[in-house]
Amino acid sequence: MSFDRNRTAIIADDHAIVRDALSQLLYNADSLDGYNFTICDKVSDGIRAIGAMRKHQPNLLMLDVTMPHAGGTEVLIEARRWSPDTKVIVFTAVQASGKIAELVEAGADGVFCKSDEMDELADAIPKIMEGARIICSRFSQMLEAAGEVEPLTARERQILNLVVSGQTNREIGETLGISVKTVDRHRTNVMHKANARSAAELIAYALREGLVDPSVS
Repeated sequence: MSFDRNRTAIIADDHAIVRDALSQLLYNADSLDGYNFTICDKVSDGIRAIGAMRKHQPNLLMLDVTMPHAGGTEVLIEARRWSPDTKVIVFTAVQASGKIAELVEAGADGVFCKSDEMDELADAIPKIMEGARIICSRFSQMLEAAGEVEPLTARERQILNLVVSGQTNREIGETLGISVKTVDRHRTNVMHKANARSAAELIAYALREGLVDPSVS
């Protein structure tokens, strides 16, 4: 019995050379266990990625973590909202356990390092399309070495990024439309998870773990 392995895909990365390389991979059915992808769109920033997801609702989204206007985690969350059945494979050059744990918690079906061999990604794509969740060996070892990592909530990530941008608790409250008391509670939770005792240590944690969203200013 044969199965239809024709699928649609969107590629989101702010580097044209990466988009082209991923396109070549998805067009190579021989390396993907017979899966044949039609690429609906290739986009270079997070806002366009969200728009493309809403329009096409593809079977697969290949998503870079660091893009202009909206970070990969935010795009992933929106992708789940607009197209919950889409398989999302995230790839990143950020090698930090906090960021990887965040992506896993947000529901990525695959998480891969840009330094990995293309063969590892090619081997994983058919398995992911069939329901598996796969983290590349490099990141799996990193998470294992880091031990239990408690990921930040979406609100905590927002507040952390606004702290990094230099806003006070009052300014953060005004930006997010919440009380200073609520900001302080979230900030305390973030500091606990980061094992930070000062704003400087909190900022250092955000930078070290790759949790800074370039779209937040």
